Amino acid sequence: MYISVVIPTYNRQPILQKCLQALEEQQLSPEMAGYEVVVVDDGSTDSSYSWFCQHQSQFPHVVWYQQDHQGPAAARNLGVQRARGDIIVFIDSDLVVTPTFLQSHSQALLAASRRQQKSPQTAPIFTYGRVVNTCNFHNPTAEPYKITDFSAAYFATGNVAIAKHWIQQAGWFDTRFQLYGWEDLELGVRLKKLGLKLIPSPQAVGYHWHPPFSLDQLPALVEKEVQRGRMGVLFYQKHPIWEVRLAIQMTWLHWMLWGLLSVGGLLNERTMAPFLQWLIDRGKPQLALEISRIFLNWYNVRAVYAAYREL
Repeated sequence: MYISVVIPTYNRQPILQKCLQALEEQQLSPEMAGYEVVVVDDGSTDSSYSWFCQHQSQFPHVVWYQQDHQGPAAARNLGVQRARGDIIVFIDSDLVVTPTFLQSHSQALLAASRRQQKSPQTAPIFTYGRVVNTCNFHNPTAEPYKITDFSAAYFATGNVAIAKHWIQQAGWFDTRFQLYGWEDLELGVRLKKLGLKLIPSPQAVGYHWHPPFSLDQLPALVEKEVQRGRMGVLFYQKHPIWEVRLAIQMTWLHWMLWGLLSVGGLLNERTMAPFLQWLIDRGKPQLALEISRIFLNWYNVRAVYAAYREL
């Protein structure tokens, strides 16, 4: 089994460095023939590429490709097309993994495929690892697992291993998803139609780093929710089923819930700023972020319905 780790990146140089360093420290199990790390630079404007060129000798497993800024769907497609492995592991460039990360994915794939009396390359399965959110840049793997880290997603590219064959058969990532959100879950709907089974692999742990919450992040977070709403409607256009409506929050229940909790938008990034800053000043940035999700979700729901009305 030869694994290709496919990583799209866009302006993430500091945490990308930690991501790639962790992947160079992998402990391989006997069934693994080796691995490569395929980085696709999606038109970064920071120092990512120049940094890599200066330190390339430190990353013998890394193969670097560049493309114009087209979004993560196009970047992942390019990565899979150029990958030499028969197994693809998708992670994001802000994920720092443990030394047994690839070994855990490969062992879970092998065990599940043997139960089906098939090879990992042909068995209709994929493994999904655990993602722990952290704002600890210096030592991200020290973060404990929290209930807020739980994800019920069927297929999400933050930490997943799947045979290259199934990505090709499902029809690749849809490159129309150029804004934030849903391109991986949309592919998951197509994979589910092919009968693929999710195999949990909690030992394959990745630590998803994000900077501590501050008020200056709010404009970008609001824009991200608006983009997620627009891409959610594209998701629903492709798969007009109730499961997708729930996922993208396009129901009257979501409209009423987030509208009520945000008092029709009166609680927003401006009116809540003093209280959020008070929490941050008292060392509770994560709590401030969770409270912000009330009005951020209201932005998302309104963006969903606005995009749907434009159709």
